Amino acid sequence: MTFDPVPLDLLPDALNASFKVIPAIMVSAMLLLFLGIGYAFRVADTEDLWVAGRSIGNIENGMAIGANWMSAASYLGMAALIALSGYYGLAFVIGWSTGYFILLIFLAAQMRRFGKYTAPDFVGDRFDSDTARAIAALTTILIGFVYSVGQARGMGLVGIYVFGGDYTTMVVLMMAITVGYLALSGMLGATKNMAVQYVILIVAFLAGLYAVGFTQGYSTVLPQIEYGALLSELNSEFTEPFSTGGFYLWVATAFSLIVGTCGLPHVLVRFYTVESERTARWSTVWGLFFICLLYLSAPAFAAFGTDLYADKVGAVYGANGMSGAEGDVIVVLASQLANLPTWFVGLVAAGGIAAAIATTAGLFIAASSAAAHDIYTSIINEDATQRQQLLIGRATIVALGAIVTVTALDPPALVGELVALAFSLAGLVLFPMFFLGLWWENANRQGALAGMTTGLLIWLAAVFNELIFATDAGPVVPAFADLFPAVGAALLGTPIVFVVTIGVSLVTDEPPERIKRIVRQCHSPEPMGQQQSAEDVVASDGGQVQTDGGRVQTDDGRTQGDD
Repeated sequence: MTFDPVPLDLLPDALNASFKVIPAIMVSAMLLLFLGIGYAFRVADTEDLWVAGRSIGNIENGMAIGANWMSAASYLGMAALIALSGYYGLAFVIGWSTGYFILLIFLAAQMRRFGKYTAPDFVGDRFDSDTARAIAALTTILIGFVYSVGQARGMGLVGIYVFGGDYTTMVVLMMAITVGYLALSGMLGATKNMAVQYVILIVAFLAGLYAVGFTQGYSTVLPQIEYGALLSELNSEFTEPFSTGGFYLWVATAFSLIVGTCGLPHVLVRFYTVESERTARWSTVWGLFFICLLYLSAPAFAAFGTDLYADKVGAVYGANGMSGAEGDVIVVLASQLANLPTWFVGLVAAGGIAAAIATTAGLFIAASSAAAHDIYTSIINEDATQRQQLLIGRATIVALGAIVTVTALDPPALVGELVALAFSLAGLVLFPMFFLGLWWENANRQGALAGMTTGLLIWLAAVFNELIFATDAGPVVPAFADLFPAVGAALLGTPIVFVVTIGVSLVTDEPPERIKRIVRQCHSPEPMGQQQSAEDVVASDGGQVQTDGGRVQTDDGRTQGDD
């Protein structure tokens, strides 16, 4: 049960791809602003490179979460999936927003209290295993690669509307700018930029939505609700539930996106950049608010764009219908088809570029920290200097940027589908480790290794079966694709990983008492210092930890009363 709505043409034929002076000036100024902010907040040490000195406030971090999260897949790809597949596309709206409630309740504050630099750092230290750290680090790099290919494609497609030229040149140019400012600025500069990028992308998206809705008579003051009146005029493929995917695929996709949200390293690292667990919680609330501003609006933009395309270009569905490339720029295309001023369409396009760059920044920082901190420093060279770590981190950004750029020149799927693959991977491999690592103190090294390996094998099998080795007839093993679709493999896969991790942990030795105390400290109501971690608190209490009954537990697990 796979999903392949349209052929993936590289160029959107209906888009006016020519050089436009005012949009070009606007986008160029925006890119120069990003470079300037990156230079102003350039890093000098690893604390700023990886976690921005743990100095970011809740609203600023919430805006950074919003920009970091709302990638080209949200700004462009989500509307594209809804336009091309109708009801099925709503699985992306639900999945990508619901995951943040789980983050808020179960992970945000606890992750901050654990207090490491990176997601692989958490896995390695929590499960006391360099092998687990390495698997998590390699998974982080793989997620960054798959996720960023969609961003590069989005930047290339939007870039040709503004600057004209060809798709290849735009992908290379946009990625070069992104890599340049990231290698210079690190997490501190990226976070400052993300706040600016969020303002640009949300203003551009909402302005475009309101302008298209009002000028074309679709809506007046609330397009997020009023677009419902348009649904009866759209093709049944847009409105009929499960006409393009099926119920199981819809549920599988939504579930994978929910748990994938909770397993994405570039999302989890945002909780390490704040000063306290309270700030982590509130920044998640703010982030969810900022995200919902766009997510509640994307279905309306998809409906408006689909109707305009059918009216002014041709059939939306069928062999000669809207191509994948046209779907991927439906937000910009709708603004163009509504005959809005060129400079205004350029603003909408600039928002798409800002969204893609912001997310690519977070992904590349997470990947570079995985390579430099979690693999090189923690495993290969424990005596690495800060200069060496910065060098390895920047080299990783450049190398990953080059690989992503080459892959994006001929991508295997739509922007939204590419990003969904990364979510599926995160939900299978990392989310179970984060959840069990924080909420079950008996989860141990052997269980983590078995669970992560199982999750990675399930994901690789799904991707190779459905994308890499697939033929014109479909997946190599259709029955496997029905149960484990590549974009929704976590529905069955994640419970399997949980069972494997718990089962192996139960039949092997329990973790050391020190690890258990660190897990308990992650749930303590006592506040911690800005630079403190749960491990620091446990190490400084003289080998003891207070229990609920006012007793003290020592290293050997005995309790001593203080009556």
